[in-house]
Amino acid sequence: MQTMDSALRHITDHIRAASSNGTALRICGGGSKDFYGNHLEGELLDTRGLSGILSYEPTELVVTVGAGTPLAELEALLAEHGQCLAFEPPHFAWSSSATATHAEPLGERAPSCGTADGSKATIGGMVAAGLSGPARASAGAVREYVLGLHLVNGLGEELVFGGQVMKNVAGYDVSRMMVGSMGTLGLITEVSLKVLPVAPAEATLVFAMDQASALECLHRWGGQPLPLNASCWVHDDTAGETTGNTGQDLLFVRLRGAVAAVEAACQKMLAEQTGQRMDNAQAQGDWELCRNQQLPFFARPADPCLALWRLSVPQTTPVLDLPASPLVEWHGGLRWLWAPLHAAAALQAQAHAHGGNATLFVVPYVDSTRARGSFLLNNSAQMAIQQRLKQSMDPHGIFNPHRLFDAW
Repeated sequence: MQTMDSALRHITDHIRAASSNGTALRICGGGSKDFYGNHLEGELLDTRGLSGILSYEPTELVVTVGAGTPLAELEALLAEHGQCLAFEPPHFAWSSSATATHAEPLGERAPSCGTADGSKATIGGMVAAGLSGPARASAGAVREYVLGLHLVNGLGEELVFGGQVMKNVAGYDVSRMMVGSMGTLGLITEVSLKVLPVAPAEATLVFAMDQASALECLHRWGGQPLPLNASCWVHDDTAGETTGNTGQDLLFVRLRGAVAAVEAACQKMLAEQTGQRMDNAQAQGDWELCRNQQLPFFARPADPCLALWRLSVPQTTPVLDLPASPLVEWHGGLRWLWAPLHAAAALQAQAHAHGGNATLFVVPYVDSTRARGSFLLNNSAQMAIQQRLKQSMDPHGIFNPHRLFDAW
């Protein structure tokens, strides 16, 4: 079995050779996020050999792992010690072929196309994609939990940034800059993460209300000392299976914290608004489905021309004029929508008008190749900074070309 040291040497040699001859490299762990981004191009650079728990100090709330370590493996270890990754990174539900070595069509790939297989998602992919789950609005994003990391740049040089404690993070924080870079700046080899104890108590409340009322309630509750952890508003067609109706608008709110705080919050919120408390086992399963985009909302629509859009906006943004009913998370800050590609300009204009952005998350089935422009950066100053970072970290442009921006 290949050790992590030998795997790192092999990967570094591969990168140096690619840098010398200008060969493009496609960084890939489990492939669980291959649907995300603009293109998949280059020779496969498999990171799964960089797997293992390198150090774990439960009392210090810090763990260091190889980038190829399965996310499920780390979460299982943390669970044994009553700890977790508070930002709830998604595993997603499928993996593309790990043997592909060229640009591939992505039109028929989406996280909701199969059954969840957490063994595929890796820590490196978690950091590179920078995606967080339902608890993002209260617990924070991936980058807030990255204490430090090791990487190999485009010249095959091994670099270390940050450390294992928060006080080591000073100046320009390169380790957190790697979060969301989609493997375009360097290959992450190991990561140190802050972990947190599992909350002593949890409860999920569900309320029947329209989107405007849900946003108003969330804003009001958000201004009170309540242990709000996650929320999800959706038009639930499955509700009709038990009520005999065509479905209804539902707001789900998850509370986490001390037992007394959660119980007091349940009483207060149910006294203010008619609703009910869900069974915890059922609710936990539903939140996992939400985390991994396996709720009925995320199933492919009958119309093959529809794409899944991700609108990130301030939580106080009112109901948007959208072509279809969205699924709303993060207390109003994240809105998922199925809409055609030609709606791009209108969606981006609406998001920008409220200080947010609209991202093409999953392309339509009818596309035989990956639609361009998943990530848009209209600010020329920010793009100039991005380009200088790319030139500094990957001067020959070998890592994941065109994955993040078409210009790279």
